Amino acid sequence: MKEKKGNAMALLPLVIFMLLFLGVSIIMKDFYKMPVIVALIIASTIAILQNKNIPIELKVERFCKGAGDSSIILMCLIFILAGAFAEVSKSMGAVDSTVNLGLAVFPPSFMVAGIFVIGSFLSMSLGTSVGTIVTLSPIAVGISQKTGLPIAFLIAAVVSGAMFGDGLSMISNSTVAATKTQDCEMVDKFKANFKIVLPAAILTLLIYAFLTFGMHVNHSGPYNYQFIKILPYIAVFGVALTGFNVVLVLIGGIVLASTIGLIYGSFDIFTVFQLCAKGIAGMEDISMISILIGGIGELIKFNGGIDYLLNTIQKRVHSRRGAEFGIGLLVSLVNLCTANNTVSIIIVGSLAKDLSESYGVDRRKTASLLDTFACFIQGCIPYGAQLLVASGLAAISPFLIMKYLCYPYLLGIASIFAIILGVPKFKTPAKSALKLEDEDSSSIGA
Repeated sequence: MKEKKGNAMALLPLVIFMLLFLGVSIIMKDFYKMPVIVALIIASTIAILQNKNIPIELKVERFCKGAGDSSIILMCLIFILAGAFAEVSKSMGAVDSTVNLGLAVFPPSFMVAGIFVIGSFLSMSLGTSVGTIVTLSPIAVGISQKTGLPIAFLIAAVVSGAMFGDGLSMISNSTVAATKTQDCEMVDKFKANFKIVLPAAILTLLIYAFLTFGMHVNHSGPYNYQFIKILPYIAVFGVALTGFNVVLVLIGGIVLASTIGLIYGSFDIFTVFQLCAKGIAGMEDISMISILIGGIGELIKFNGGIDYLLNTIQKRVHSRRGAEFGIGLLVSLVNLCTANNTVSIIIVGSLAKDLSESYGVDRRKTASLLDTFACFIQGCIPYGAQLLVASGLAAISPFLIMKYLCYPYLLGIASIFAIILGVPKFKTPAKSALKLEDEDSSSIGA
């Protein structure tokens, strides 16, 4: 089969976007100076104008294909429903009641660490970091307003917990992608992942507890809350745990929050409609950003940018440890281009499997590295869905959240040390590998 060398120039739109979005913000010392959507439109234009040998109609068609990918459209649908749910719930009084309950339960020194723990368990149960951020962000904002803790600090704890839980969840898209591409069992990948990520999670918990302990926190009661007004959050959480479709869960949450608000006279039916429209409008920018990123990612792939990355890394691998670093670097670079950890795992999956088989890397370790490095990048990039939706709900810049992020950064460090120290160590071959060996033996005997 002919080797695809790819084209380095296909990565130019991503470079331009990073220079505009990050460079201008840093130079001007104002992270609102360059709107992310404008930087993406400029990068999209460059991507479409590249590769003059291809008709522009075909390039626009490929851009639309990437922008209209089912995962992108589903994400946008979740965004707008989440916006409507957040707005209706807030006006009904759900946020105030939930915040007051949290303040009554958690001591001041454990407030941020508690949000991290809740986010971790919620994300692990839901299997979606974005869904977790959507659920907890309004509560984190409310706690910030009541206690005086920085909004960005609390939102960072939400994002950190969401990324930790998502990486360990058995129903997460990234887990499914990593295990299926490497042909290993989910439980084996979970055990391997757990040994890599646990130190990062423990350090994050300790850092958040320590930082909060040194802060002045306004924490004086009593805090009044109505349990019935907390029901929409409990219902969304409980039903989502059953594996029910997240779109239907959010629609049900909107209906429940609206019903409670109507019963208690918080608003009338026409106000409900207006609140839904307001919440949806607040998510329009995030949805458009996701669509543009999907289009740019598809054109980068179409023009050979992804093939260039794959080929460049593959040529530099000469040992088992080198293969592990190559797998981590590959999925990280592809994630930077696509801003989607699941998509990046799927793209790199087959090559990662070839590298692991050629250099003796256990497939459980390969699946874990794909997941941890992808989650590390996804949790750090300011144009990723997690930070975009968090910053949108909190009405702050994603760069402010990045100042307080702990877990994604520590996850990257833990993943590198896992390669250097050879963690985890496996005493037995992967189950799927044993199965394949048995099949090979029987076929030889036949």
